[in-house]
Amino acid sequence: MTTPTHGQLSHGDVRELRGPLLVMGDVDDVGWDEFAAVDLPGQERHGLVLEVDHDLVTLQVLEGTAGMAPGDIRVRFAGRPLHIPVGRGWLGRVCNGRGEPLDGGPPVTGATELPVGGWPMNPVLRDPPQEPVLTGVSVIDALTTLVRGQKLPIFSVAGLPHLTLATQIAAQATSGGATFRVVFAAMGLTHADIAYVRDRLEERSAAGELVLLLNAADDPVIERILTPRIALTIAEHLAFAEGDDVLVIMSDMTSYAEALREVSAARREIPARRGYPGYLYSDLAGLYERCGRVRGRAGSVTVIPVLTMPAGDITHPVPDLTGYITEGQVVLSADVDARGIYPPVDALSSLSRLMRSGAGRGRTREDHLDVAAQVLAALARARQAAELAELVGADALSGTDRSYIAYRDLLERGLLNQGRDERRSLEDTLGRAWQALAALPRHELTMLSLDLLERYLPDEPGPR
Repeated sequence: MTTPTHGQLSHGDVRELRGPLLVMGDVDDVGWDEFAAVDLPGQERHGLVLEVDHDLVTLQVLEGTAGMAPGDIRVRFAGRPLHIPVGRGWLGRVCNGRGEPLDGGPPVTGATELPVGGWPMNPVLRDPPQEPVLTGVSVIDALTTLVRGQKLPIFSVAGLPHLTLATQIAAQATSGGATFRVVFAAMGLTHADIAYVRDRLEERSAAGELVLLLNAADDPVIERILTPRIALTIAEHLAFAEGDDVLVIMSDMTSYAEALREVSAARREIPARRGYPGYLYSDLAGLYERCGRVRGRAGSVTVIPVLTMPAGDITHPVPDLTGYITEGQVVLSADVDARGIYPPVDALSSLSRLMRSGAGRGRTREDHLDVAAQVLAALARARQAAELAELVGADALSGTDRSYIAYRDLLERGLLNQGRDERRSLEDTLGRAWQALAALPRHELTMLSLDLLERYLPDEPGPR
C-alpha cells in the first residue's frame, strides 16, 4: 500500500474519535475517498475520507482508532485516492484485504502504480467474449459454460458449500491460453474459512499463478470495500499490460454490500431499499464492468462474484441488482444439497447467457451446445415425471416417464455430482452427459441430430 508522498502538510486539529472514525477540523482542499496517512508516536495508520463538510473532514481509519489519543495524531492527505503497485510481484502472494502481506514476505512492489478505482473501459474497444474458461466442474462446464471476459455470479444461501465451490474453481480453472492467473478476493470470511481457502489454494499459489486477498470478518469494513477494487486493479494490469487470462473470484459480495451500507450510514447518506445506499447498483456495476477483453490486447479479465441471498430471497437488492448487471447466474439449491449432490447446482435455474459464444464447434466440442440443450430439456421433463410419481405412484407412470426418472438419477449420480477435489476434463464431462441420455428412448432425443446420435450415444446407459 502506498502512502502520501507529496505536500507532506500534516493536520492535527482532531475534533472527535468515534469508533473507527476520526473527525478533523481546519482542513482545506480534501475530497471524498482521498487517502491519508495517520501518524502516531512510533507507528503509522491509514485512512480514507468518508465525508467533507466545509472545513470538517471525517476519515475512517483502516486499522481502527483503538489506543489513539487526539493530541498525538497528525494526518497527511495524499491529494489522490489510494494507489497500489501492480505487476507480477503479486503472484504467489497472500495479503490482507488492503494488500499488506500475510505470508511473512516483504511488501509487494512494482514499477507502476494504479488507482484502485480503475479506469472506465472504452466500450468501443471491447471485444466480445468468445473462448471458454473450463473450471473442471462438470455442471458448470457442460450446462453453464464460463467464457473469457464474462461476469457469471454464483447465487447461494447460508449453509451451502459456495465457498468450497469457489475455491475448487480457483484451484482448477484454465482457459487453455499461454498463461492463466487467478485473483481470489475474500471478504468478510471467518478465520476458519480463511484457513481453508489458504490450504485449498496452496498448490496454485506456490506455482505463482494465484493472488490471495483475504479480508476477515473482524477486519475494518472500509477494508472490505477496498478488497475487490484492489483485486480488480491487480487483474487489469496482469491482463491488459502483461497479456494474461485472469479469473477474479470475489466472495462474498453480500458482505461487501453490507460494508457499503455501513459506510453509507457513517456518511449520513439517505438510505434507499432495505437501508442500502441509492448508488448500490452503480457501485456494483463499477466493479463487475471492469471485466472483459480489449481489442488489440491478448489478456482478459473474467469475474465470478459469489453472493449469499439472505433467507434465500433472490429479490434481495444484492442478488437482484447483480442479476441485472451480469450475464447469467449459477444458482445453488438447498433441495439439491439435501439429495447429497455436490456441487448443489440447480441446473434449471442456472444460465450462462454467453455460453453460445464460448462453446460448440471450434471452441469446446461440436456436440456441446446440443447436448446441453437436450440435458436441460430432459431434466425439466424428469422433474415433472417425479412430481407425478409422488401423486399417483411410480407404478402408474408410463414407460417413458419411468425412463425420465431413471435418466435424472443417472444424470445426478454421473454428471452433476462430483468430488470436491475432482477435476474433470471436458471430454469426460460430455461423456457422462451422453451416458445419462442413453437412458431415454431414442425418439425422445429430439434436440440431437442423427449424426451426433450415431457418433456419441452409447448403446447402454450407465454411471461413470
